[in-house]
Amino acid sequence: MDTKLIVSASPHVRSDETTRSLMANVIVALCPVVVASAVIFGLRALLVTAFSVVVCVALEWLYCKLLKRPNPIGDLSAVVTGIILAMNVPVGMPLGQLAVGCVAAILITKQLFGGIGMNFANPALVGRIVLFVSFASEMNAWVYPDAAVDQLASATPLQVADPARLNLFDLFMGIHGGVLGETCALAILLGFVYLVVTRTISPAIPLSYVGSMFLFYLIATQSLHESLVEVLSGGLLFGAVFMATDYVTSPFTLKGKLLYGVCLGLVTFAIRYWGSYTEGVSFALLFMNLWVPFINDATRQTPYGYVKSAKKAGKEAASK
Repeated sequence: MDTKLIVSASPHVRSDETTRSLMANVIVALCPVVVASAVIFGLRALLVTAFSVVVCVALEWLYCKLLKRPNPIGDLSAVVTGIILAMNVPVGMPLGQLAVGCVAAILITKQLFGGIGMNFANPALVGRIVLFVSFASEMNAWVYPDAAVDQLASATPLQVADPARLNLFDLFMGIHGGVLGETCALAILLGFVYLVVTRTISPAIPLSYVGSMFLFYLIATQSLHESLVEVLSGGLLFGAVFMATDYVTSPFTLKGKLLYGVCLGLVTFAIRYWGSYTEGVSFALLFMNLWVPFINDATRQTPYGYVKSAKKAGKEAASK
């Protein structure tokens, strides 16, 4: 056994995990959601997903080729962005418009800011918001699970005036209108379990996000049924599992993750409960992505053996 003491620059704790292996785990976790979308909305869901992935990968390859940068498509991050973006649009989304979202996600949010690890917000999240702002009617063209692509639903669960009429089992299984990836809670939970078991993500953010949202609604409505409807409706579960946990745009300490999740729950609750917009997850995520650097700074762990300088300690004592 080699017992040499190796002294090197940080990081001192190393792992065999790579960006490619982590992204591969996310792709596997997304598979139940993709399959559920195809079962619920039809085979066009697979066409939308495949188109989004191909365009995202092609854009990343072409951009790096033109700028003579190393080709990063092997890390699978563009594939993950393509799948997540596809899961954020309705099954009837025109493919040409979906390509606009791919451009916003890959070229503007990711590559123009320096590539993977440098983006200020989740690329797929920005792509969804751009699509929602630019093509509102198409993004709100909900389809019933048992309807053809061109038959629009009257409302999603969040738009129903009386939540008491909604069946929780139907919501859990995805028997309602919505975008591809947000309907089937069962598929999302299967992906969540896989990501936690493989230690790809920490459960802190999804649990604190969903748990705080549920608690805020329970306090506000005094209704367990309505609170569960809010948890199972819209993009809350999908956003909490696959978007809020993005490594680049989420805090890196446990305290930071918990604070981030609770703040996400508070902002989403405020938008849904008091605002005129029935969803709120996308804008809450974008808003909190911008606060992550400050959360990281506020919850940064104190290095072992660190001793505060007398000057800094005096200032803190004076402020108290």
